[in-house]
Amino acid sequence: MTTSRFPEPSFGDRLELIEERSAALRAAAGKADPSVRVPGCPDWSVPDLVAHVAQVQRFWAATVAAGPALRPPADAEVPGREPSGDLMEWSAQSTRVLLDALDAAGPDAGCWTWWAESGNPATSGAVARHQVQEAAVHARDAQDAAGTPEPVPAVVAVDAVDEFLHVGFGSMDGWPHAPARVRLVSDEGPAWMLILDETGASVVRGGAGGAPQVGATLSGSASDLLLGLYRRAPWDGDPLRLTGDAELVRQLAVWPPLG
Repeated sequence: MTTSRFPEPSFGDRLELIEERSAALRAAAGKADPSVRVPGCPDWSVPDLVAHVAQVQRFWAATVAAGPALRPPADAEVPGREPSGDLMEWSAQSTRVLLDALDAAGPDAGCWTWWAESGNPATSGAVARHQVQEAAVHARDAQDAAGTPEPVPAVVAVDAVDEFLHVGFGSMDGWPHAPARVRLVSDEGPAWMLILDETGASVVRGGAGGAPQVGATLSGSASDLLLGLYRRAPWDGDPLRLTGDAELVRQLAVWPPLG
């Protein structure tokens, strides 16, 4: 997944992006009415969103620190899991706990992950990559709640789309419809072919455009593609551009792991 403009971020880059996107989440949350429901997660208030991300970061810090394991850490094995004191300060501390755990482990240390059976790496580096995505999407959620939505930074969004397609879709069981192919094309350059069949889903980076077997093509900025994958943006209209089989895209939009 590389182009001359969007090389894959290094492990160090990803730690910086986790810190930056987590700070962006807190900045937006601080401007939002705390009673407002979060549009992308309507069951949550803004404080709920901040607490969720911090708890996730604490969980993955404990997971990375535990090293290779057959199960995730239990709640009691996650230090500081429940909010205490000032929520924003606790959130910032949670981000630091995650970054310290990742930095201490380095990129190649093994650890439990929910996606291990997909064949994708079960390492601290893979956790860092996934946590960039987590912080980035929820930072956008906080911005939505504050009424100040911004695109996910392109370098984050390109890598997050690639990770979502390989890890999220790669962890799924069989596609319940006729075999199909959907191409995703980012305005920034990178593109992907999503291959759907009875075995599940697989991804080819830079899938050739115009091939007759492509059922539908979705085009747009990497940010909008990522938000579509998370059901923060529609798949069958503005801002994404759809060509081909609209029904196939509707089937895909309601198939896990989307959302």
